[in-house]
Amino acid sequence: MDSARTPTSPSDAVRITAATGRALATEAVHAGRDDLAGQGLHAPPIDLSTTYPSYDSRGEAARIDAFAATGAEPDGPPVYGRLGNPTVARFETALAKLEGTESAVAFASGMAALSAVLLVRGSMGLRHVVAVRPLYGCSDHLLTAGLLGSEVTWTDPAGVADALRPDTGLVLVESPANPTLAEVDLRAVAHACGSVPLLVDNTFATPVLQRPAEHGDRLVLHSATKYLGGHGDVLAGVVACDEEFAGRLRQVRFATGGVLHPLAGYLLLRGLSTLPVRVRAASANAAELVARLAADPRVARVHYPRIGGAMVSFEVHGDPHEVIGRVRLITPAVSLGSVDTLIQHPASISHRIVDADDRRGAGVGDRLLRLSVGLEDVDDLWADLDRALGERAPGAIPLRGALSGAE
Repeated sequence: MDSARTPTSPSDAVRITAATGRALATEAVHAGRDDLAGQGLHAPPIDLSTTYPSYDSRGEAARIDAFAATGAEPDGPPVYGRLGNPTVARFETALAKLEGTESAVAFASGMAALSAVLLVRGSMGLRHVVAVRPLYGCSDHLLTAGLLGSEVTWTDPAGVADALRPDTGLVLVESPANPTLAEVDLRAVAHACGSVPLLVDNTFATPVLQRPAEHGDRLVLHSATKYLGGHGDVLAGVVACDEEFAGRLRQVRFATGGVLHPLAGYLLLRGLSTLPVRVRAASANAAELVARLAADPRVARVHYPRIGGAMVSFEVHGDPHEVIGRVRLITPAVSLGSVDTLIQHPASISHRIVDADDRRGAGVGDRLLRLSVGLEDVDDLWADLDRALGERAPGAIPLRGALSGAE
């Protein structure tokens, strides 16, 4: 089994404080909401306006000039929904505090967020990207197909420094990786990047388990659709970064229109308030399932990251498609990070768009299944998996009650 220890304990996961000196769990509840009590409000309001009236057109012109120059959020009242939205801004403020960065910029999806980063660097003539597989399948495809004019060099973490060129604009890693859960030494890779920005896809870990900015990584990407929202009802992406880069991202967002809807911003802010609790509970369920799967003779191999988390991948001896077809409590669906447990076959869906040889070379085999563990009772989840895995060989007895994710 590819794991070294049980998930981060609740105290390990949430007692690391943010820049304010408050614990992560406290920031998750209060960040982006600090001004509400002074306004006589308890829940954050949803601002659905697309445009905002102003009788000071000279002032509007000056604020738009300032935005065009630096991408800084305009001072004063909002101007237009594509420049920014107060509800979305609350989510951005909160996520930046949780990740320990100066700023965050939200987009309509995780792929829109990644595209904006590539466009920013490409606009500076830095179109070459160094990337480490595996990545999320659509991220891999975006780079490989050169849809935004980028050129990619694929390497392993140890080869990052040698792969850099004068026109390298970005290094991209995902840790834990989708779907193998392979981990990268973020501090070592950041050092190898030198002055080239390192973008870490932190979707699987969330800031509860890992804050890449603490390791010197300049850009942190989330498919906020997943754990940040947490309930399978919002599509979004976000990049946490320094304010200088955030300004460029806002300019790209304004020009390309990949804006986040205010209702999505509201749902994401609400999702952050329970993020530490959800991640800890789902991680405990995942650790228990890892132990049972690792002891089951129907399972060839289990992948689980050292930092823990709620994502589990495992390879079966039998037909993975039959496992998918037999689940009843667990939902056979793409995506992840919801309160309910999802299972999917990466080679058929999330990574189907990746060349088969590249996919298998990155460890995404044809018998690999990816499990996003939710908040259900773990015994109910195991009963469903046990049934879905099919008949055991005579005399095989699955392990019950184990809590360790050790080798």
